[in-house]
Amino acid sequence: MTAGVVASLTDFRRALVAWYRRHARPLPWRATRDPYQIWISEIMLQQTTVTAVVPYFQRFLARFPTLQDLAAAQEQSVLRLWEGLGYYSRARNIHKAARLLVNEHRGEFPREPGELMALPGIGRYTAGAIASFAFDWPAPIVEANTLRLYARLMGLRDDPRSARGQKQLWEFAEQIVPARHAGEFNQALMELGARVCVPSAPDCSKCPVRRWCVAATNGWQAEIPLPKPRAAPTEITEVAVAVHRDGKYLLRKRPEGVRWAGLWDFVRFGWRDAETRSPALHDVAVEVRRETGLTVEITAPLAEIRHSVTRFRITLQCHLGEWLAGEHDHAQGESRWVASTQFARLPLSVTGRKLARMIAARESKSTSASKRPG
Repeated sequence: MTAGVVASLTDFRRALVAWYRRHARPLPWRATRDPYQIWISEIMLQQTTVTAVVPYFQRFLARFPTLQDLAAAQEQSVLRLWEGLGYYSRARNIHKAARLLVNEHRGEFPREPGELMALPGIGRYTAGAIASFAFDWPAPIVEANTLRLYARLMGLRDDPRSARGQKQLWEFAEQIVPARHAGEFNQALMELGARVCVPSAPDCSKCPVRRWCVAATNGWQAEIPLPKPRAAPTEITEVAVAVHRDGKYLLRKRPEGVRWAGLWDFVRFGWRDAETRSPALHDVAVEVRRETGLTVEITAPLAEIRHSVTRFRITLQCHLGEWLAGEHDHAQGESRWVASTQFARLPLSVTGRKLARMIAARESKSTSASKRPG
């Protein structure tokens, strides 16, 4: 810990909390001490912005207002509500954890961070957040916003994501958290990091703890924390085929261990020839047969969708195909033939949902055209 903060820790805490009480955003998860609601919000906020999370949080609690409701739900219902938030392992983990809490903990959340960390999907930060926000447990927290804030307060020159940097940050967090009212104090730290001590051009003139900040004193705000190295994006091409048969389309459940596991998608596969951005229709049909066991005719290109997932930039070539013969090879995973009117019932990947909407719009247009007087 910096000498300035050590010498006047009480003043530091008072200044921070006073600022928070004047400037805190009225976020829905701050209006409760219910560990269930706090847990859901914290999992949703992992790698996702507050603005994006608020409507998902509200819809999720409307559908699953209690831990028992979530535990009793089917995983597909949980994934459908999570659709669009990304990082779907989070949804699968909260469902597993809810069932574990109901079946083995009588529906009660542990209060201590160590016990919370035994639940699926809960790491050291999330455990500390739940323990402090719900139970005022004096637990330290280090996440993206507080990492940046602590590094500047300390004048940390090490990589904050290295083992050495993490050790220093967690020790700092342990030393500054108060024994009482830890939840409000931790919320204040996160709010300051999110709104004032931002990554670029922090507004130090509005910072309530500026006089304790080594980076501000020395003009190092632009240099601390050290930026995270970024890998160059990898360009890949994938193909999606909406295989049509008797008014329905083939959807396949994505297996464990792949992107979007547990969600449903159209027939989708990576295109091995990196030089070919628009594969020949015959080649696509051959690949569909290899993937599914079905013989199809690729009848029309539908769209090209570009999107990013972590370090991959994906060009997705979407096609419409007509079933000719064969049955889906169930060794390739669970599948269903689904009418376009039923797409909304299943959780789809973001691009799968876009393709589903294209198909529904295409069918609606075709139906309207057929009803026009000759």
